Amino acid sequence: MRERAGLLAQELKKTVVLVGMMGAGKTAVGTAVARKLGVPFIDQDDEIQAAANSTISEIFQTYGEAFFREKETQVLARLLAGPPCILSTGGGAFMSERNRDLIAASGVSVWLNAELNLLWARVRYRDTRPLLRTENPYETLKTLFEARTPVYAKAAIHVSSFSNYSVDDMANAVIRALTEHPDILKVTNHACR
Repeated sequence: MRERAGLLAQELKKTVVLVGMMGAGKTAVGTAVARKLGVPFIDQDDEIQAAANSTISEIFQTYGEAFFREKETQVLARLLAGPPCILSTGGGAFMSERNRDLIAASGVSVWLNAELNLLWARVRYRDTRPLLRTENPYETLKTLFEARTPVYAKAAIHVSSFSNYSVDDMANAVIRALTEHPDILKVTNHACR
């Protein structure tokens, strides 16, 4: 990344854990942030599925949500113990106080805050969301949104999402927010020679 007379070097000091509702863009934005910072991107749901050799939907259907949440915490702890990365979590991961404590101890939580109507526009035609397999998925999403928003607000950093933002715009907004915290993302200016 160039800046007028010098080069900026960035060093990620802690794992950045993206939290928020389904459809907030955690995976897409996280992938873009990781690419821009030159660090690994890990999707927690992918890690859970690999460990269980099952899809999230299959885990929910076969073992139930409580089993899934326990596996989610185990995988989160393992990933936070690794080198700094950008980590996308499932929508319910941050609801657990245990998970919030793990994240605060070893990483930093970043809430991708999107309005309900934007989330609905993004998830309404997808059948990969087990929690939305109800008679009225919009009402289910609204109920989840209302219950989860106050908990997401406990995240260390908040980044608002807007319908006119591209994935790249959101990734840049996350990086800007991270640079305000040198203990998370250290940016140094190296003069060009």
